[in-house]
Amino acid sequence: MPVNIDPKDEKTTTTTKRAEILNKVEQIICRDRQDVHGAPENTFAVIASYWSAYLSQKCGREIDLCDIDAAVMMTLFKIARLRVNPNHDDNILDAIGYLAIAGELIDNVKGSDELLNQR
Repeated sequence: MPVNIDPKDEKTTTTTKRAEILNKVEQIICRDRQDVHGAPENTFAVIASYWSAYLSQKCGREIDLCDIDAAVMMTLFKIARLRVNPNHDDNILDAIGYLAIAGELIDNVKGSDELLNQR
């Protein structure tokens, strides 16, 4: 006997899973990691300054990274780890978190909530 799957039920399950992932990421970046490491805008500015100094020395020319660059590069770092170990969920959660932080930093530079107001 065929099983009738209501597409509405399937969509709710998918949406719920996505919401669970996003809620977990919010817990990680807005509470857990922030409590341990401090505000991301401060941490990523420090990371960017260290990476700028290292890359400038390594490349023999001035390279000036900002906090947004650091957040994007940390995302790429987690994507690389995901490629090597796709079964480690932490990589996905952290990558999403780093992109959320990048989005917030971009909006801070613009002085608006433009990202949130997009469709």
